Amino acid sequence: MNEHGVVLESGAVRFERILPGPLERVWAYITESGKRGTWLASGEIEPRVGGKVALLFKHSEITDEAPPERYREAHEKGWLGHGAVTRYEPLRAIAFTWPGEAPTKSEVTFELTPEGERVRLVVTHRKLADRTEMTSVSGGWHLHLGILEDRLAGAAPRGFWSRLGGLETEYAARYADLPQSPA
Repeated sequence: MNEHGVVLESGAVRFERILPGPLERVWAYITESGKRGTWLASGEIEPRVGGKVALLFKHSEITDEAPPERYREAHEKGWLGHGAVTRYEPLRAIAFTWPGEAPTKSEVTFELTPEGERVRLVVTHRKLADRTEMTSVSGGWHLHLGILEDRLAGAAPRGFWSRLGGLETEYAARYADLPQSPA
């Protein structure tokens, strides 16, 4: 399985991972603040459609690596973003508007499917404003999902900041032929 994100349509990318199960454990790492905070962002997600989402992105809690200067303040202090749950199917799927500054919020969906003792996770991020945002989001998801995979496998988390620049460059090249603004 390719760990790189793929473009589904204009303004949408999808990532797939096969993770160590069981399903309930993977679901907990997506929905429970303490577990989610070890690979993405802590904070509450109300478990219902229309529920509030408050995610605290504090990378100093997921990596020991020093960040590039442009991310230093957010790395140390964190950044709190708000969204709303748009889909909630326990142990199967959760979707919410993604915290951000854009006038039209993007949306991320996590879908889980058991595969024996493993779990297929599909993360789809839609309504991304342009190719630049798709590139940034893809690099971020690629790194965060790698750390989730490491946490679930009981392994030391792989590098985050040390890999970010290379992945941003790689995704920019992958998406170079896409129109700058979604159609």
